[in-house]
Amino acid sequence: MRLRKALLWSTIILLAGTGLYAALRQLNPSYTYITPGEKVLNPAREASGIRQLQTDPYGIQVDNDMIAFGRQAFYEQTFGNEVFFSDILGITDGAFTIPNIAKAVAKLRGQGTTNLQVEAAKTVKLGDRVIHKGELIDTGLDVAKGAYMPLGIRLSNSEGKTKVGVGCIMCHAISDLETGKVIEGVTNPDINVGLLLALGTNSAAFFTHTGITDEQIGKLAEGLDDYKHTYINSQGQRKQLPDPQKLEAMVDAELVKWPPGYVDTMIDRKSNPVQIPDSFTLGDHPYSWSGLAAGGPFKGLAILSGIPNGQNMDPLNQSEISEPVFGIDKEQYVGMILQNAANPKYRYSTDQGSKPSKFFEKIDPTPGATGVNHLVPTPAFPRSSLVSLVGNIASVPGHTVSRHTLAMAAYQNALVPPPSRLGKLDRQLARKGQDVFKRAGCISCHAGEFLTNNRIIASHIIGTNPSRAKALSGSKKFFAPPLMYTFDTPVPLPEHPKTFKIGIDYLSEDEVKMSVAHDGKGGYKVPSLNGLYWSAPYLHDGGVAVGPKGGTQLGIPGTLYQGIVPDPVNSLRAMIDRDLRKQVVEANHNHKDLRKLNIEGVGHDHYVDSKNGFTKEEQDALIHYLLTLHDKE
Repeated sequence: MRLRKALLWSTIILLAGTGLYAALRQLNPSYTYITPGEKVLNPAREASGIRQLQTDPYGIQVDNDMIAFGRQAFYEQTFGNEVFFSDILGITDGAFTIPNIAKAVAKLRGQGTTNLQVEAAKTVKLGDRVIHKGELIDTGLDVAKGAYMPLGIRLSNSEGKTKVGVGCIMCHAISDLETGKVIEGVTNPDINVGLLLALGTNSAAFFTHTGITDEQIGKLAEGLDDYKHTYINSQGQRKQLPDPQKLEAMVDAELVKWPPGYVDTMIDRKSNPVQIPDSFTLGDHPYSWSGLAAGGPFKGLAILSGIPNGQNMDPLNQSEISEPVFGIDKEQYVGMILQNAANPKYRYSTDQGSKPSKFFEKIDPTPGATGVNHLVPTPAFPRSSLVSLVGNIASVPGHTVSRHTLAMAAYQNALVPPPSRLGKLDRQLARKGQDVFKRAGCISCHAGEFLTNNRIIASHIIGTNPSRAKALSGSKKFFAPPLMYTFDTPVPLPEHPKTFKIGIDYLSEDEVKMSVAHDGKGGYKVPSLNGLYWSAPYLHDGGVAVGPKGGTQLGIPGTLYQGIVPDPVNSLRAMIDRDLRKQVVEANHNHKDLRKLNIEGVGHDHYVDSKNGFTKEEQDALIHYLLTLHDKE
């Protein structure tokens, strides 16, 4: 069945632009590539083999069927984000098009790639960068050997239009060219999220994930006398929206600065993209860089699994909190997102005779939920809570509440990092490295089976860039108790659903406050070191990066900005050697874009170097130990 769908889609795409293509589209097929089990290098463990999955206090029964359902959802469940990406942002309506994606895949002739190069369909200017028609765009999209589409791309038809949705696997797996298999759960280090968003025709819809200020927005509206781009605000006053083309150019210029492998996930209107994490999650609680996902089933992992679609991939679902969080009137906020929507159906203009929010209500594909994704309001809606910062949780109609995110949590906890690519494991060297690990004091934080004490540490103590740690401080003023629906609650919600309060029994009250910056400064969690070989670059901002050639490829400017994936050995050495770290930090600081993005590579000043009495050989042993934790003889 899946092969027939793939062949049908291949036919449709190759016939793009013809009358037959239009006719075939009426069949309304959909397609997502899901890697067959035998083509996965690190298949998920069975439920019976994971002791930690058997002790969930919320009564969630994990079995192999749940893990399999979670894996399928990790690949193909978009929670309806096709509407935002295709109808509003217009991700494939500009230089990056579906036919050209298909042509790029066809050119692979069945071979995989870690960076699908797609021919630009038109010339576009994105900030200081000009991409000319016919130029190959480095997308960082991975294509598995024998696949018809990149990992994580879901094609579907609705309303007579081919739409693109995004699944989790796009950012959390790679096509391994060495084995011809897919590695699930690893960070996709070169996925060019910022560039792909900027290529959309209405990337301005993502403006809250940039550093564009109220003053800049105000200037974009000054002097305009364009009735079509006015709106009625919440006080009943007619106001001018910012110039849509100038706003688009301003947002594009910010998005293209993001290094590959990064995405901005916060709702603080700051430029502080984070490195995409891996999905080797077992024992790595609390989740997210600050530990904000800490409670509920799987120690917060189910909440984390819903954040991308509940928070990041649909800015419209934040419209109810736009005033307290962003300081933007709700009507202005919705108007700015929709005034240049790719699909005319979703495009707002004053000519339609209603407020932006009222206009949206008429065309809302998910009535009863804020925004366009498949969401349900939390019991605290519209207030924030530890269940959801935006008052919504990802849940699909026809299923029970959080069914997919619970299953995805179980699947991620079943994933195991594959062995490193350092060659034969030197067990004696690894034992020496483990001894260095203990003597250097690393074990004081990175302890236990998963090399983490599961604590949250104040950002000023760690010394890393504080921007991400304090990103959620604005939610304090409208925070509510963490109430959740019982997990047998159907979607759509019944009139009086049952609720309960989630608990966090392993963090102190001060740590919980730091996780959402309600202490005013915030903190960062102590991450697990499992899978460290596959997660370079390092540190909370991903700023500790060194390429395979060492000293000539320093920091983000010498690696990711040059299309070079950071080397785990050299990057980890920069974590523990202060002289090399200094060079990395200088390289980052000397790049103006990185300063604006709050990517530095500073902090965590716990060095294992000569100034602390350790030899180069001991450094080598420590690095070997940490990067071969999952290697076998």
